[in-house]
Amino acid sequence: MLKLAQELRGWDDPDGREWSKNLQPLADAIVDRFKSFLPRQTYPIRTGVHPNTAFALAFAFDYARSCGDKGLEELVVRRSKEYYLSDTLYPAVWEPGGEDFFSPALMEADLMARVLGPAEFHRWFHRFLPEISKKGAPRLLSPATVSDRHDPKIVHLDGLNLSRAWCMAHIASVLPKNDSVRPLLIKSAAAHRKDALANIQSGSYVGEHWLASFAVYLTTEPFSLKERGSKP
Repeated sequence: MLKLAQELRGWDDPDGREWSKNLQPLADAIVDRFKSFLPRQTYPIRTGVHPNTAFALAFAFDYARSCGDKGLEELVVRRSKEYYLSDTLYPAVWEPGGEDFFSPALMEADLMARVLGPAEFHRWFHRFLPEISKKGAPRLLSPATVSDRHDPKIVHLDGLNLSRAWCMAHIASVLPKNDSVRPLLIKSAAAHRKDALANIQSGSYVGEHWLASFAVYLTTEPFSLKERGSKP
């Protein structure tokens, strides 16, 4: 909902302004709940589905930046660091889970790429996911296999491929150009993007009713490969 509110704030037409005005009370209520809940959430939720804390914080951060809510932005930055800054040696071989549409590892890194400065993020990322530079992390960098697009859980993996693509594209855009991991992420993001976009129209409701929203986000964000090109 905050992503929708953020998008509408940028529309320069009468309908967009009217919709933004009408949606703002709901956005304000959600922000109030973030500010109430985050100080009480002792531990982050690291799942690969809906409740993933890093995903929620990333969108809350973007909304706060877009509307100038310094209180929300500072809270998100503080809690993100408290939750994730000390994380090291993430076991990338454990991913993906069988019904994931988020990568817990990449969602966390996508968030930290927002809240840390580039130099600090660079150091953090290599402590967090050293396996990519050392072994290539094939289970994390290869698109997930989707064996049945009519199964409501297995088709989540198409969403995983989409969200992995946007996370890797964003992470690569923050890493130094001479970082050896950067071209690996760009190549992997392109492979995930190609695989997933070819399958969002499967003819099955269980995927089609939500995958388009992931595809739109992937292809319209400033860091998308379409915008930046696929070369390192």
